[in-house]
Amino acid sequence: MTFALTAQLPHLPPSFVPLIELALDLRWSWSHSSDVLWERVCPELWEHTKNPWLVLQNTSQQNFTELAADPEFLALMQACVDEHAAALAAPTWFETAHRDAKLAPVAYFSMEFGLSDSLPIYSGGLGILAGDCLKTASDLGVPMVGIGLLWQQGYFRQSFDAHGNQQEYFPYNDPTQLPIQPVLDEAGDRLRVELPFPGRNLRLRVWQVTVGRIRLYLLDSNDPLNTPADRGITAELYGGGLSMRLKQEICLGMGGWLLLRRLGITPQVCHLNEGHAAFVVLARAASHMRDHGVDFQRAFATTRPGNVFTTHTPVEAGFDRFPPTLIERHLDGTINALGISQRDFLALGRVNPDDDHEPFNMALLAIRGSLHINAVSELHGQVSRRLFQPLFPRWPEEEVPVIHVTNGVHVPSWDSADADRLWTAACGKSRWLGETKHLSTAIRHIPDEALWAMRIAARQNLIRFARLQLERQLAANNAPIERIEQARHALDPNSLTLGFARRFVAYKRPNLLLADPERLYRLLSDPHQPVQLVIAGKAPPQDESGREMVRQWNAFIDSRPDLAGRIVFLADYNMVIAEQLVQGVDLWINTPRRPWEACGTSGMKILVNGGLNLSELDGWWAEAWAPEIGWAVGDRREHDSDPAWDHAEAETLYDLLENEIVPLFYRDRDASGCPRGWIERMRSSMATLTPRYSSNRMLREYVDTLYLPAAAEFLQRANDAGFSARLIAWQEDLRRHWPRIHFGELNIVESDTYWHFSIPVYLDELDPNAIVVELYAQPLERGARDVFRMQRGKTLDGAFNAHSYAAEIPKRRPVGDYTPRIVPFFPGAVVPLEAREILWYR
Repeated sequence: MTFALTAQLPHLPPSFVPLIELALDLRWSWSHSSDVLWERVCPELWEHTKNPWLVLQNTSQQNFTELAADPEFLALMQACVDEHAAALAAPTWFETAHRDAKLAPVAYFSMEFGLSDSLPIYSGGLGILAGDCLKTASDLGVPMVGIGLLWQQGYFRQSFDAHGNQQEYFPYNDPTQLPIQPVLDEAGDRLRVELPFPGRNLRLRVWQVTVGRIRLYLLDSNDPLNTPADRGITAELYGGGLSMRLKQEICLGMGGWLLLRRLGITPQVCHLNEGHAAFVVLARAASHMRDHGVDFQRAFATTRPGNVFTTHTPVEAGFDRFPPTLIERHLDGTINALGISQRDFLALGRVNPDDDHEPFNMALLAIRGSLHINAVSELHGQVSRRLFQPLFPRWPEEEVPVIHVTNGVHVPSWDSADADRLWTAACGKSRWLGETKHLSTAIRHIPDEALWAMRIAARQNLIRFARLQLERQLAANNAPIERIEQARHALDPNSLTLGFARRFVAYKRPNLLLADPERLYRLLSDPHQPVQLVIAGKAPPQDESGREMVRQWNAFIDSRPDLAGRIVFLADYNMVIAEQLVQGVDLWINTPRRPWEACGTSGMKILVNGGLNLSELDGWWAEAWAPEIGWAVGDRREHDSDPAWDHAEAETLYDLLENEIVPLFYRDRDASGCPRGWIERMRSSMATLTPRYSSNRMLREYVDTLYLPAAAEFLQRANDAGFSARLIAWQEDLRRHWPRIHFGELNIVESDTYWHFSIPVYLDELDPNAIVVELYAQPLERGARDVFRMQRGKTLDGAFNAHSYAAEIPKRRPVGDYTPRIVPFFPGAVVPLEAREILWYR
């Protein structure tokens, strides 16, 4: 297999070929050592695009000829090439921490990847997280390969009309203008993957994105030999109806697995970033069937441990569901190839396999195809266990098999130049390339003056950016010259700067600050303690309520001309705007309706830059907040869409701003103008939270708690040819005999310090080694549950296959807290994922 690592740049002098590799490696999006090089190539292009690939493509041959004769530039280029090579060759955390691990590349499947605005194939937080994960894998040397789709349009672009209404545009993603390269096959031709579709084969072109040490492969259906309808499958991210979404998810999961096979990549672990990619579990099992000559059940049981499913959805309605008829129409060939019935296939995506009308749920398929499932925050773990409880009837909610790995952000992608210099001086250049335990102590020793100087510089940079953006969007809308002139002087570099940016959807409550417009007006117009607000965000095109909320903010701004310099709504929220906002604002505001923010990472991005958070106790903030590091809204309970509660939380928001946050920013200033109380909160937030909510911590946690165990479990099953048959036989025995097993009478004897439990158990014809008997007590408050295994004693002479079980436990809790139960047991099996049976004593 070969790859097209060069492009058609006939005007590029041969001596400049190394620039191609630099420009096509998106490492430049977070390692800015080559910025000065690209600025030298073409200052104007670099200023407007910050995209080396476009700089290379659009710089004139004359300019390159002049640079080729400039010894200073040639030396700079060589230095950048050497730095790039040295960085990629340097030892990594994974090599050091897991030097004996034989982990094949983890295949990371995601519907979207947010790596840079130069590659607009993302919509929001899910894609940004996926991009940050690949970048972190490069930094830490974690073996990983990304699998996604090359969207011809990506997510929509936004502008406002003269009345403040959102306008949507869908520009074409020209592959020749993106920092990607086509993958070539062994003969040097364009590599294509052929995916069986009803009555035809869908041809998927393959593209490669270089992300430091990591490769991201993108599939694209826009092949001239496909039908016009099929060419449009990868046209628009999250566009089209259910049929289109299903075809997209087939391409991602099944097409992605076929691509890995075609590339000769054999992952031990497939990581499904949301249920969109769930079809990979079926494609992987189908490959195992063909390779080893086994049936679907055995292949599924063998490959399942190697699949990791991350759920990001906090509400039942958020899961992708498809009507059974749609599944049958598009996947009939797959069902036949797996050798199972349509009913058994549909059961993989249903809570109730006997309900012929229940839609096929992609999250349920992902759960049934994985043995490692995680939510993205501690609170989201609780929510997810509640959501998936129906899959595990009679099991306690806390034992629903979903753990959590709280999301993190790739700090080098989001820190400002000034923040980078400050952290480098305190913690060194390699601070995000390994363990981060030492960072908190180092940050606490940074002087107040240095922290405040960083904030002043970052605020000024945001204001310069916001002015330019506002000027451009007003000019594009043919606004009056006076308004454009006002934009050039908007915002004050010394004022407390608030920011929020989010999708404009109801559950995020982007208009909570507008609950009392006059109170907000007074807050923003105070001449003694000036406050200013920079906001951004898009409403989904079909979401009329979200579009109305956008209009309301613009109406508020337009109706108060005297606030023109205090509030700015930046159109077309993207990674460029997000970067400027999280670097420049003093306070980040987030007001989702609990518990609908599974994690939320925007507030994490401000931490490294010294910004503070004012947020609902939801997602990551519910586990991160402490009084000394920020401010919280909410009472840690759920109130759904109660207007009275929304009003109460808006009041809390205003109260905190008026009585705590604004005064803290302006009071207690020393002779040099540094607000000591505010800076102390900055320092605590930076030191405590930045390492904890970095993707460095997140990915190391994935490696240690999910990837390495999943790889080991998969290899153990793959190398034991008889395991899957024994596992399936055990599962069949459980189903056959479980309805007839039962308890006898419980006997409890009390001693001074122990409870002595004994109970007879009648097992029908089930092997006693196929189960365990336990004493269970549910958790007390936030503590762990108590589970004690009872020991099998003598066989009861007066009954068939009946045994006495006993346990002696300390008298820590009332005896009535404990209940005997029977649960399945098989060495190497994961219960309840692979056996949901459970029997309680009364």
